[in-house]
Amino acid sequence: MARILGQFWSDERGQDIAEYAVMLAVILVIVVGTIRLIGSNSNNVFSSVASAIPQ
Repeated sequence: MARILGQFWSDERGQDIAEYAVMLAVILVIVVGTIRLIGSNSNNVFSSVASAIPQ
């Protein structure tokens, strides 16, 4: 069991946790920026549509 854990610990193939964290941070920045952009634009569109509807 100790040999298997030692091999697993010293195996450097694949991606590191730090690389996954960086990828996650980049994806989160992109998603949050997109949501903020779409949110402000959709608010303007809904406001203009609401003001154009006759009452």
